[in-house]
Amino acid sequence: MHLAAAARVRYNTEKSKRGKHMIQVSRIQIPALPTKKPRRLYVYLPRDYAESEQRYPVLYMFDGHNVFYNSHATYGKSWGMKEYLDRKKPDLIVVAVECNPEGFRRMSEYSPFDYSAPRPLGDVQGLGKVTMDWFTKELKPEIDRTFRTLPDREHTLIAGSSMGGLMSLYAAVAYNDVFSRAAVLSPSLWVSPSGLHDLIRETPLAAPTRIYMDRGTGEIDPKRRALVGMFNVAKRLVDMGADVSVSVIPDAVHSEAAWEKRIPDFMRYLLQ
Repeated sequence: MHLAAAARVRYNTEKSKRGKHMIQVSRIQIPALPTKKPRRLYVYLPRDYAESEQRYPVLYMFDGHNVFYNSHATYGKSWGMKEYLDRKKPDLIVVAVECNPEGFRRMSEYSPFDYSAPRPLGDVQGLGKVTMDWFTKELKPEIDRTFRTLPDREHTLIAGSSMGGLMSLYAAVAYNDVFSRAAVLSPSLWVSPSGLHDLIRETPLAAPTRIYMDRGTGEIDPKRRALVGMFNVAKRLVDMGADVSVSVIPDAVHSEAAWEKRIPDFMRYLLQ
């Protein structure tokens, strides 16, 4: 993949009171994850990027179509990440990749493990490793070549929610030599919990490793198994040397609007 050669569908430069930001949106293909439809790649550049010589940390995000624009979001509501970045103006590049836009393939691409689910999914092949190999071996090197990044692990972050939250946790552990910090919102820990615990137990974590995890009490979890599972995962991560922040959000549901409200919390924790 070459960003310069990707089909550019939108290049947006907006002025603010204290400089400019840019969001570049391109159409890309991921050969290792075949789909007939191209997916969108979003790159948010901080204010005054074009006028400075500064290098920046990079935050990678899953479900990129839901990150910046309501008009692109699956349910018509994005995370509002653009508004947060415009307001707070952190020295940070954000790279967000759209999930597979065909059918239920997202559930395969965003799982590190094979698993069984109710219909219409049934047995699902976990292609999370293929997804993260592309992120780390294709996407990240191209981002580092194209933009002025700080490419070391200490300045490389990752974030996601739901299945994307599971993938962010997986990335922080299995690709700990690449990512030092992760935001794991409302993670789908029901996908092969034994596989996840085995992975954490068997993987040494470098310092620093910082992981933010949360879940809302308004999410579907009648017996609180997901909440208990989140705390069990957090304890195992701490045992392996990670710094972990765990939050339970009263009444919060499983939605982009709910995750938007938590942006200040996880960004403060990851960037402090």
